[in-house]
Amino acid sequence: MFLNLPFVERARKIASGGFLVEFWNWAGRDIDALANDQEIRISAFTGYTKGSMLHPDGVEEFLAGIQESLGIAKRLGCTSLFLSPGELDNRGQVVHKIAGHPATKWITAFKTLCRIAELAEKENVHYNLEHLNTKVDHPGFSFSRVEDVIALLAQVGSPRIKLLLDVYHAQIEEGNLVTIIRQCKGQIGHVHVADVPGRHEPGTGEINFRRIADTFREIEYDGVIGLEAYPENGEARAIERFREVFA
Repeated sequence: MFLNLPFVERARKIASGGFLVEFWNWAGRDIDALANDQEIRISAFTGYTKGSMLHPDGVEEFLAGIQESLGIAKRLGCTSLFLSPGELDNRGQVVHKIAGHPATKWITAFKTLCRIAELAEKENVHYNLEHLNTKVDHPGFSFSRVEDVIALLAQVGSPRIKLLLDVYHAQIEEGNLVTIIRQCKGQIGHVHVADVPGRHEPGTGEINFRRIADTFREIEYDGVIGLEAYPENGEARAIERFREVFA
């Protein structure tokens, strides 16, 4: 949103509309400016930097990024952080290590998330682990299906780590959105929305967002819903459409 503006000005523009602000990749951002601006409230941001939770050789680097991000979270007064299984490049492509054997990959992820859950309890923060589609945007990504993330988090067993449910990614990878949302009742910590195709705002594609909004109400989801979309015809219209569905 507002890609023509410098980063902090983008955040201020979003905040001035009455919205919380979320962002990715805190490295290189003017964190002091965000922290000192009383009008900007950060809902969540990326809680890792490099490394991998899917290969034993990448775990310590991954956890070091977790620790570093916790310091940023304190400065911003933010208690919600995003997780992916490892580093992605600036195009969202997988660049992290992935163990060759499925058992090693999943066991390593489980052990790493258990350590992150302990940190979350100690630091009083929450993490939300996201699934991403492999068919259009993120080939080779390991957590492409919602049910896999849910099954993994069930084994971790911590209320400090929940699902970041991305409606856009779920529609591309799986479809069946209403059933997926219902099956995730009580396990969703954060939501992202964008329409399909094009990753634009609700009302520009094939997803029935009014039905989606009703389903979130049905399961009594009361957390953040983030518009993670590229405006089709300008930010003002995108925000208007977002408000029409979710306000």
